[in-house]
Amino acid sequence: MRKQSGAEVFRITGARQGLADDVRGRQRRYVISMSVRTLSVILAAVLWNIEKPVAIVALALGALLPYVAVVIANAGRENAPSLPSTFVPPPTRPMLGAAPAAGPAEPGPAADRVRSAADPPEHS
Repeated sequence: MRKQSGAEVFRITGARQGLADDVRGRQRRYVISMSVRTLSVILAAVLWNIEKPVAIVALALGALLPYVAVVIANAGRENAPSLPSTFVPPPTRPMLGAAPAAGPAEPGPAADRVRSAADPPEHS
């Protein structure tokens, strides 16, 4: 696998919903609101002689709901405003710092191992 330097990285979570899914969702919302409208008109007809104020409210809902349903169905495609951006810059690698100045080294376990391997053992 080779690396491509400077290539743009796409953020999958920033992708919009597919067009077919968007249309399907709009159609579903429209059918639901038209079903509610139909039920409210039927309710207004049934309650007209029994409960006139409720029938008037149901009739008003049945008259206003088609306008609201069409406005909702024709609304533009939704954007994902909560996501930062579509592109993610490639990660930057930190630069190596300058080598420390050579000074007196403090003896430690690694220095003892080097010394003991290079020097012959002393006899007391």
